[in-house]
Amino acid sequence: MDLGLKDKVAVVTGADSGIGKATAQLLAREGAKVTIIDKTLETLQQTAEELKKFGEIFTVQANLTQPKEIEAAKEQILERFGTVHILVNAAGITGATKDFLELSDQEWYETIEVDLMGTVRICRAFIGVMRKAGWGRVILISSEDALQPYPEEVPYCACKAAVLNLAKNLSKAYAKDGVLVNAVSPAYIATPMTDTMMQKRSKELGVSFDEAINSFLDEQRPHIELKRRGKPEEVAAVIAFLCSEQSSFVVGSNYRVDGGSVASL
Repeated sequence: MDLGLKDKVAVVTGADSGIGKATAQLLAREGAKVTIIDKTLETLQQTAEELKKFGEIFTVQANLTQPKEIEAAKEQILERFGTVHILVNAAGITGATKDFLELSDQEWYETIEVDLMGTVRICRAFIGVMRKAGWGRVILISSEDALQPYPEEVPYCACKAAVLNLAKNLSKAYAKDGVLVNAVSPAYIATPMTDTMMQKRSKELGVSFDEAINSFLDEQRPHIELKRRGKPEEVAAVIAFLCSEQSSFVVGSNYRVDGGSVASL
């Protein structure tokens, strides 16, 4: 299937690893000109070296908690490409994981700053550019946690639910301008984020990394019917479709890539 992405200009945040990196690679392979954004320059440059064999990759360092850095990133991208057609926001953190009554305001704010306000800021920076172009695709990465509660991850769950609501509101506001906004909600994907979770679990339980994964699936994610972590490439495939000409009648939707993890309709 031709996704119609040749020469489209794409921006992918959180792109130095995991879902963001896999998405940048796939978009580049489909012919898009891809800017990858992350806050750590060294890993960003390493990722660019890996991905440049697939297509045109431009790197911009920016921290999404800093509005001035986002604006500077926007200026660099527009100077290089003149416009932006696609925005994929894959930047995010797990945040504090503990009992709700033990969470401080600061721990809440740290998660909100990245997972919600970072999303708000990056959308504010680029949706106007897409409106001028008369064509745009915005994909916001939410999570199964937006719909399925995990009491030990309340700030993350709340922020990801807010991202779904944001995506729906933006879809209503800008579809008439040709800018289509959707969300993708992965579950338990093999990324550095879940690697860190499993390394911590492995140490706490005194078991191997693989045993930590298997016990986590059994105890914490029993509805993942495939009984494994997802692959970043499996999420990227859905994102690429939503970025494409083929998704021209998909607006305000939430695509779950969760192996069945969310048990409800």
